[in-house]
Amino acid sequence: MRSYHISRHNSFYAIGLSYKKADAEVRGKFSLDVPAIDRIMVQAKEQGVDGLLAISTCNRTELYGFAQHPFQLIKALCDETPGSVEEFQEVAYVFKNHDAISHMFKVGTGLDSQILGDFEIISQIKQGFYRAKKHEMANPFIERLCNAVIQASKRIKNETELSSGATSVAFASVKYILNHVSDIENKNILLFGTGKIGRNTCENLIKHSNNSHITLINRTRAKAEDIAGKFHLTVKDYGDLQTEIRKADILVVATGAQLPTVSKALIYPKKPLLILDLSVPKNVSDDVQELDNVTLVHLDQLSRITDDTLVKRKAFIPKAEGIIEEVKKDFIKWLETRKFAPVINALKEKLNTMKAEEIDFHSKKISDFNQDQAEILSERIIQKITKQFANHLKSAEVDTADSLELIQKVFQLEIDSK
Repeated sequence: MRSYHISRHNSFYAIGLSYKKADAEVRGKFSLDVPAIDRIMVQAKEQGVDGLLAISTCNRTELYGFAQHPFQLIKALCDETPGSVEEFQEVAYVFKNHDAISHMFKVGTGLDSQILGDFEIISQIKQGFYRAKKHEMANPFIERLCNAVIQASKRIKNETELSSGATSVAFASVKYILNHVSDIENKNILLFGTGKIGRNTCENLIKHSNNSHITLINRTRAKAEDIAGKFHLTVKDYGDLQTEIRKADILVVATGAQLPTVSKALIYPKKPLLILDLSVPKNVSDDVQELDNVTLVHLDQLSRITDDTLVKRKAFIPKAEGIIEEVKKDFIKWLETRKFAPVINALKEKLNTMKAEEIDFHSKKISDFNQDQAEILSERIIQKITKQFANHLKSAEVDTADSLELIQKVFQLEIDSK
């Protein structure tokens, strides 16, 4: 990528792991919360990584960035998570340059989601870009690529039915409940965790179960109350978790904790209890399965649920891929312009120097010389000249390398090597 004058490093990498090869336990070891992403940004910047984006969801953790070698990104991830480099390499993937670009498009548009067409990942890309910008790690390439992926995602949502129907992790959990629990409208449901997945699960439960016996608990009570107020649900304090679990028939856990928050000790099942753990890392300890009346279902099991909606979605994959290619083509076209950006900038600088010399000369020769008007007029001429050269270099019929060499010779340009 050096010829594009975006980074001092030659290559753009995407490194990560996903549900395809890593189970929930392994993915949990490499999961990143916001403070961990911030620490990675700071450390990577200190170590010379140039431009970096980090995303972490229940299905994947990935880093995208310019580096001397992909191991810089792998080490940055492993240094901030319990997972080791050896564990990562067993399930990881590494993409480089154009393959890395294509991978981000596929991820951001739901084509690589565990449930086809689940677009929740796009909010993670937006959040990742926000954090990259905050730490001054969002170079022009990262910014343009994120915007292109977001654009492709919006077009696919609007122009295809890839995301038609209510198929997501949140809906899959509700569908499981409806298929496995009878008399659902009379069951006591406890939702622990009101982040995005928890909130979506709550909305799907209300919509499809006709159940009003839903209690919400969140570490930050105010967040639970925001959702509860909308649907007239009950909110309990985090300190009431054990009491509420023992009242529940169904427990949905969707917290962002890095360690399990629900264990065997919290449960005293006098009646059957269905637990759905929608968290990565797992937030329900495996020891709850030792209890006779408890059924534990994890995210990965729910994500395997398929139905007619998913079958219909597959028909729209070719159209979605076509949209991706269109948007990606525009991105690559922009990327190609970066090759001659230094020459155009140097040309503009040379013309500005000529302008300044001429204005200075004529201001001394002409008594009523209007410098402001001269500045405006000459600036417009410079803009038109540089635009003309840029359009010439963009043309498919032009040998860009020869043209760049000629422009540099004619104007005796000094190009900034950076």
